[in-house]
Amino acid sequence: MTATGKGSSTRKTREPLAPDPALGEGADGEGHFNPHLPDVDYGVLDTLTGYAIRRAQIRIYEDFVRSLAAWQITPPRFSALQIIARNPGVRLTDLARILGIARSGAVMLFDALEAMQLVAREPSPTDRRAYALALTATGRQTLAAVTEAVCDHDARIGAQLSEAERQTLLRLLDKLAPGEP
Repeated sequence: MTATGKGSSTRKTREPLAPDPALGEGADGEGHFNPHLPDVDYGVLDTLTGYAIRRAQIRIYEDFVRSLAAWQITPPRFSALQIIARNPGVRLTDLARILGIARSGAVMLFDALEAMQLVAREPSPTDRRAYALALTATGRQTLAAVTEAVCDHDARIGAQLSEAERQTLLRLLDKLAPGEP
């Protein structure tokens, strides 16, 4: 259905946080988001913590997507694979809660991973009405390779920081997003 509810649309939607392909070569001429264009007055934005974090997040996301393009793994997919791998028997409702997304979003995420043959539903050993989520053999192999690529990506994006600075950054970010609201 189109936005007006009439007819069908063949337009492929992109993930909400995906870089906009309409930008073509991007603001920096290489297809990357440029957080500071010359001759632009950013006003109060340059003083805002959230805006600084968002600028960094966009560049980090771009590198993540490039690093994992061969596997078609996005940050949400990687997070879901990690949670499923490390928490045998996790249920879909738990996955949604852990990732901080709606159950419907978790269903879409799981369905995409299932279509890639990386995950499967198994009968829950504790609840006959529920399913436990599990990695397939392909999922385990893919996750191992993807995790290595993610660690390389993380080292690359943090290369300008000393280990002490990296630890400080993680600690400060944790203060901004504590476990309990």
